[in-house]
Amino acid sequence: MRKYSIYRTFLLAAAMLLAATSCVKDELHDTPHPDTGKITVTADWSDRGNGVDIPAEWTVAMGDYTGTETGTTHAPDYLFEPGDYTLAAYNTTEGITIDGTTATITGTPGWLLTSVQEVTVEADTDYELTAAMHQQVRQLTLVLEPTGDAAGRIKSIEGSLGGAAGTLDFATGIYGAATDVVLHFTRIAEGDDAGKWTATVRLLGITGERQTLTATLTYTDGNPRPCRLESDLTEALKDFNADKTIPLTLYGTIAETPDEAGMTAGITDWRPGNNGGEDVDIH
Repeated sequence: MRKYSIYRTFLLAAAMLLAATSCVKDELHDTPHPDTGKITVTADWSDRGNGVDIPAEWTVAMGDYTGTETGTTHAPDYLFEPGDYTLAAYNTTEGITIDGTTATITGTPGWLLTSVQEVTVEADTDYELTAAMHQQVRQLTLVLEPTGDAAGRIKSIEGSLGGAAGTLDFATGIYGAATDVVLHFTRIAEGDDAGKWTATVRLLGITGERQTLTATLTYTDGNPRPCRLESDLTEALKDFNADKTIPLTLYGTIAETPDEAGMTAGITDWRPGNNGGEDVDIH
């Protein structure tokens, strides 16, 4: 009888010890996922220019996880193994494809905003992260003022800008694959700039050693014959990749509108049309 009592007492003590150990183990867990980490990402859209709307949808990519979000905060039902990760956030827009952290121009681009940060995930931890979204596309407007006898007979100005960036790694800030961007100029009909010609494009940025405007001026009734226009914009665009939330407008005066066949034209100077600053003389 005494042996039975001792055995019963031993079992009871063991059970109580096991229960106590389980309680301690539970108390050491801060989350329902003790072996993994979980993230919540909130987008900060404040770094965007006037007229640039908050995208309707954006994407979060980290490790093997990719998810989309239509609200401000993305809380994926996904658990991350402990380790170091790169968290990328971006919106999808027309004319741009995203592969990893590389944006590539495929057409006329919309507004792209991106964010990249390094995240270290520990087990049994929840992370509240903020993705500071930065505008990666800047608007450029060129305004040309023809001079000379044939200025009023210009029918069209068509051209391109060389040295525009075709790609951008928004994790490293490296631009690559210089491309030519088509420019369609239209005549300004009214206001202070009436009679001038303007073209507006959106660019990921500029890259390479030179940025060159090349255009052809055609005239009513073919008189004079089409004229080639070429101008170096390198100096005027040297800081283009900064302050992307601020549109840039440059004014240029066509040195001479030709009145006979075989002549070419150039720009005497480029002047910033916004944000103040001194004229940039380019010949």
